Amino acid sequence: MRKIILTAFFVLLLAVPARSAEDPAMPFGQGERLYYDIYWTVIHAGRAELLCMEDTEMDGRPARYFFAKARTLGWVDNFYKVRDTMEAWTDMDVNYALRYKKDQNEGSYHKKVELIFDKKTNRSYRYARGKLQHTLDQPENVFDPMSILFAFRKHSLYKGMEFDANVSDGKVSVVGKAYVEDRERVETGIGDVDAYRVRLDIKHLSGVFKKSKDAELYVWFSADERRIPVRVKSKVAVGYFSMTLREYYPPARS
Repeated sequence: MRKIILTAFFVLLLAVPARSAEDPAMPFGQGERLYYDIYWTVIHAGRAELLCMEDTEMDGRPARYFFAKARTLGWVDNFYKVRDTMEAWTDMDVNYALRYKKDQNEGSYHKKVELIFDKKTNRSYRYARGKLQHTLDQPENVFDPMSILFAFRKHSLYKGMEFDANVSDGKVSVVGKAYVEDRERVETGIGDVDAYRVRLDIKHLSGVFKKSKDAELYVWFSADERRIPVRVKSKVAVGYFSMTLREYYPPARS
């Protein structure tokens, strides 16, 4: 169950490159809130939320701040409790990551990870349980597993589109790839949504899908200027999981 909840939480936070935040079509901003239901086959296993927090500072520079959390519910919570949180900070244009934090609390498993990106040297420093574990040379512009989602949402989508971007968890740095396959209607908690179905290349996610050689991963993004991730679905070794948007609140506009 731990891998199912973590997979659902992780794959929501995948995607691609960036464009200037001066683009008037920037689809997100501080105050945006997204809430999801997580299902394993037909079992309502948990809930997740994704928030665009108030802009802040990182090392004296203006920064964007994103926050997400996931938890199990009901009878699932009774035998395998999950309380996971993720935080990410980027430059204001969301062109590269500055910092990333993950706090996993899943059953008896507990782990805290912090990832610092040094833009001056293009190196990252990964801390686990407060100790430096990995240093890694990075491309000039690289994203963490959370901020990559917001970078992707800055791009207008169309059927047949292909894209890639650098993404790193501090242990490895890879080029994530995605493909816009089709446009279709998706049933969500905010009504039926016209959305683009995006297939993600998951060959680098062996830690999650190591028992599922034929694993498939799809994310649906609303086919409007908001490009909201409204659904996630994946086939895994023990069936499939899905995440569906339950509630959406737009950013506060000045």
